[in-house]
This record gives sequence, structure tokens and C-alpha cells, in this order.
Amino acid sequence: MNWFNRVRNSLGFGEEKKSTEKDLWIKCSNCHEMLFVAEYDENGRVCPRCDHHGRIGADTRLAMLLDPGFELLPQPQVTEDPLKFKDSKKYTERLKAARAANPHEDAFVVGSGAIDGQPAVVGVQDFSFLGGSMGMAVGMAFCAAAERALTRKCAFVVVTAAGGARMQEGILSLMQMPRATVMTRRLKKAGLPYIVVLTDPTTGGVTASYAMLGDIHIAEPGALIGFAGQRVIQDTIREQLPEGFQRAEYLHKHGMVDMVVHRHELKAKLAQVLDYMQPAEAA
Repeated sequence: MNWFNRVRNSLGFGEEKKSTEKDLWIKCSNCHEMLFVAEYDENGRVCPRCDHHGRIGADTRLAMLLDPGFELLPQPQVTEDPLKFKDSKKYTERLKAARAANPHEDAFVVGSGAIDGQPAVVGVQDFSFLGGSMGMAVGMAFCAAAERALTRKCAFVVVTAAGGARMQEGILSLMQMPRATVMTRRLKKAGLPYIVVLTDPTTGGVTASYAMLGDIHIAEPGALIGFAGQRVIQDTIREQLPEGFQRAEYLHKHGMVDMVVHRHELKAKLAQVLDYMQPAEAA
């Protein structure tokens, strides 16, 4: 290493350049074009080249959908690591790492407010937190959000993004499926709208429970929606599946999804749907 490089590295020029490049650019996972992060974020994390809808965090999603001034509900407290689970890492270590990389304690975040003036409780599943997996904390947060909607006599909107149930919690994770289902029945009995927004990806036990129990199902363009993976299904039935199988547009064409809505139009569309469905006594 020559004198110039030693001086440059001691002053941190090389590190600054790497950090700057990382902060300024992002590659679209669909068309692989390099995009300015600022432009990408300003466009709602939708690629301005190919219109691919990237994944977004819970806070960003809530800010996009709810009017300013909404209330963020506290995360319910649950028993952590009830099975003392360990694979290549302890479950407690995975939780600690996920919380260090995310602003919230678990994968389901709830805001209570309004969508273009229409009262609503919105729950958002964050895929960046252990793949949005459904454990006891997610189940409790879902039930608490539904209870808030019942108390306010308003709609409950859920934005799903999950790889399924959280394997580290075993049967306790699977029990969240019937618990959430019971809450959707209570909303229906009370005459309150339950709307599901399916985003990429929505799979596994989440799809097998509350993700497909809505009064209205809205999907973002290109979202992967299904229970088992396409390769697993093909190996089981030993047939080639159609192109685009399990994508939002295919499910819409075959009646599994009511509408496919661009992210930029999602808030207005939800407000329109809520205007039709909201009970008159909602407050």
C-alpha cells in the first residue's frame, strides 16, 4: 500500500464512499435497474422503470394509508420463547436481531385513525420482521386491533405480508389461526367491515386464516399470494402450473381477489370502499 492510499484510508475516504454508494442507490428486484433511493422512496417504493411494487415497512404503510394524527396501539405482551426453541440459533437471539433491525417489537403493527376521513383501524404485517411470521405476538396484536374496531364501531383493515406461521412457537403459533378467525366472525356479527389488503408475499397459515376471510380482498399488483409454494404444488400434483400462478392478477381473474389496486391509488380506493360499507353510527 502506497503512502497516498494509507493517508486516504486513515482519513476514512474509502469507507465514506462505500457508505454513500450504499445509501444513494438500490437495485429493483424485478427489472434490476439501479435506482436513486430518494426517487424510489418518493415513489412509494414502486419502481419508476417497471412499476414493480417493492416491500415497505409497517410505519411507512400506516403513514400512506391513515390520515395524519393516527394513534399507534401498544404491542401486546406475550410469553417469549415458550418452547425454548433452538435451531442453528436460539429463538431469543433471532428475536433480538429482528428487534435491533426494526422499530417495533414484533411483526404486526396497528394504527387507529381514519382513511380520508373514514374511521378505521389498520393492522400492518411487516415482512422485514422474521418474514412477517405469525406467532403469539402477531395473533394478540390482531385480536387487540379487532377489539379496537369493535369498540370504535368502525372498519378493520389488515395489510398482510407473511411467510406463514412462526415455526419457533410450534402449535402456539398455529393456534393464532382460529383466534384470528373468531375475531373476524365477531366483526361480521357486529356488521363492521373487515377488509384485507394482500401484499407481496402473503403465504402459509396467514393465507389459510385471516388473509382470505375479508369482506373485500384487495391485492397490490404482482403480489405473491398462496398457501404452499408453486414448486411444492407441482411436485405433488405432477403437473405444470399456469404462468403467473399465485400472483395477484391470476387470482383476480379466477375470483379469489376482488380487485388489484396500484399502491398510489390504494388509500383512495379504501376510502371509497369504506364509504360504501361503513355503518352509519361509526364514530
